[in-house]
Amino acid sequence: MGFFSFLGRVLFASLFILSAWQAFNEFGVDGGPAAKELVPKFNIFKKNLSSKLGFALPDIDARQLVATIISAKAIGGILFVFGSSLGAYILLLLLAITTPVLYDFYNYSPEKFQFSVLLSDFLQNLALFGALLFFIGMKNSIPKRQIKKKAPKAKAV
Repeated sequence: MGFFSFLGRVLFASLFILSAWQAFNEFGVDGGPAAKELVPKFNIFKKNLSSKLGFALPDIDARQLVATIISAKAIGGILFVFGSSLGAYILLLLLAITTPVLYDFYNYSPEKFQFSVLLSDFLQNLALFGALLFFIGMKNSIPKRQIKKKAPKAKAV
């Protein structure tokens, strides 16, 4: 059972680790394609959030944001492989923040092609979020140390 648990964590974390590796290799001077895709969506998200909160949010450098996302994917994925709850929490936080920004299907009409693609990716990330919640729940439900019950001693007469 232990091997299959480890294999499952490796396969699950490989999604994040390989994604971080690819984004790192494409990073470049301007943040790479990840920054080019993230900036317009983040600006729309920031504008919507600012209108709801009633005050302007500070500007965030796209390169730093992408570098933080890459780091979180890599560190969270590696820690998750070794069964760390901290790695799961890092990936959970990453998904909670990036999923509504990157997969903004709610900004498109259901008749548009982008709607179905973004909705599908959003639901996939939601499933990953659920898997991380399941891992954390299972990890917390197992007691840290199993207490062995001693067999009662036979009484001598």
